[in-house]
Amino acid sequence: MKFDWEKHKSVIIVDENLPLGLAMNAVSVIGVSFGRIIEDIVGHDVSSLDDIIYPGVVKSPLPILKASQLSLNEMQHSLTQAEGMILMPFSSLAQSCKTYKEYEEKLSKSNSQDLPLSGLGVFGSKKQVNKSTGSLPLYK
Repeated sequence: MKFDWEKHKSVIIVDENLPLGLAMNAVSVIGVSFGRIIEDIVGHDVSSLDDIIYPGVVKSPLPILKASQLSLNEMQHSLTQAEGMILMPFSSLAQSCKTYKEYEEKLSKSNSQDLPLSGLGVFGSKKQVNKSTGSLPLYK
């Protein structure tokens, strides 16, 4: 899907009970996934007056919200079927693995309903995203 700042919005929701380091890890992994999956969400590189190149950044605000782990899992399952929504679930399982191979093996043997989430990226129309996440507080 191609990003259009007039139509789309993205948010990242983090488990409110995670330690700070794990919460920031979840946010960074989901953010990288947004950049990989959503075409044109990251802008082009920009040069400063003194010719230092600054890499492109996300083209719109990216609020970081918080919710309980139960709410994250419920939101993932309820939004999975929503038309035009892209979800980026990040499981606690991922944070417990030491290698991608270990993660891949364990995840492939798990049902999503049994995987507690550390975070969830949500992308879609502004109206849909606001309706689904508008009552969640900012992560501070």
